[in-house]
Amino acid sequence: MTAPRKLFIKTYGCQMNVYDSERMGEALGASGYVPTDRADDADMILLNTCHIREKAAEKVYSELGRLKPLKQLNPDLKIGIAGCVAQAEGAEIMRRAPVVDLVVGPQTYHRLPEMERAMRDGARPVDTEFPTEDKFEHLPPARSVGPRASRGVSAFLTVQEGCDKFCAFCVVPYTRGAEVSRPAERILGEARDLVSRGVREITLLGQNVNGYHGVGLDGSDWSLARLVLALAEIEDLWRIRYTTSHPNDMTDDLIAAHGETEKLMPYLHLPVQSGSDKILKAMNRKHTAAQYLRLLERLRTVRPDLAVSGDFIVGFPGEDEADFEATMELVRKVGYHSAFSFKYSARPGTPAAERPVLPDSILDERLYRLQALITEQQRAAQEAMVGREVNVLFEKAGRLPGQMVGKSEYLHAVHASVEGVCAGEMRRVRITGSETNSLSGILV
Repeated sequence: MTAPRKLFIKTYGCQMNVYDSERMGEALGASGYVPTDRADDADMILLNTCHIREKAAEKVYSELGRLKPLKQLNPDLKIGIAGCVAQAEGAEIMRRAPVVDLVVGPQTYHRLPEMERAMRDGARPVDTEFPTEDKFEHLPPARSVGPRASRGVSAFLTVQEGCDKFCAFCVVPYTRGAEVSRPAERILGEARDLVSRGVREITLLGQNVNGYHGVGLDGSDWSLARLVLALAEIEDLWRIRYTTSHPNDMTDDLIAAHGETEKLMPYLHLPVQSGSDKILKAMNRKHTAAQYLRLLERLRTVRPDLAVSGDFIVGFPGEDEADFEATMELVRKVGYHSAFSFKYSARPGTPAAERPVLPDSILDERLYRLQALITEQQRAAQEAMVGREVNVLFEKAGRLPGQMVGKSEYLHAVHASVEGVCAGEMRRVRITGSETNSLSGILV
């Protein structure tokens, strides 16, 4: 009997890439591959790449340099590049890196089995099209093969891909394409399958997830709120989250769902990027700081305990000290539970890439000040939890004997000594302490 071939996937970037890597594993699982967590044990290595941050392509080439000795030891080893760097620079990768056997974009990985066969026949296939067919229609059922055969208690589920917003700094419209929403029937089917295998919390993913407008069970156009309501009817699905959102697509029914749907968790990632209207306009965000603040006010009216996280870009071209101070003032008004903040880096092909950049010394100094403020707010939010009771969905064993780690409804990591509690159980916990990036507690 022929031994199964082994597949190693290394994932960079966002949660959607994590989901895509799982589905790539399923697609190749149908061709006889089984997962391995060791690159030196693999018959095929896939790097699922991200193109959002600075020097993304160079990081891929550095990784290929580290993998090259493995191919010298095993000439039959195949190496593939997937994801957004593949989409943006497929032909250049093939020219610059002879060690690469295959390049596939994020919208065509359902074609991996046929590409793999071509590769075994000596070809070096490249597929970075935006196909007319829905890749999810051509992927094998999630339960049948691949690394998702057994699951933890939390899972990602892609419901929407692409973006039509064209923010001036962002490559997503060029690497992921136009907005496309999956039919509700397929999403609900995948969710039920996940729940049947022990998943109790699902995070809905999309580059612009609250712009979801998929075909509903009744044939009408469903919003994200309508999809959430349908998912909430799945009996053993206890928690629903979604990311990443755009302020302009936070619709009235989605705001209402935060107050009416118990399974929709009181946590929202809502990027704003800047607090300056001048910079927001230059970014092509199509909203103002005041509109963003009013939106959060409406959300907190229906869900007063809502925890909010955000994204910020420091030093966008044209940002002066007054613009940066407007961002700091917005952060002070919102009171974030957490936030991701980055120095601006030009992404080739985006409108902002042609604009003059600020000196690194200014970028570094502003990022330091912003992150200090965000860290202060995060610490205050965690300390405010001490003495409160939360529901913790336990996910895995902690570092200490008898300790388990899980997530609160506010996405805080919580660890507690809970002899006899297993992963997948949700228990009431009283928070007794706040640490750097987690909370500690005891069972109620």
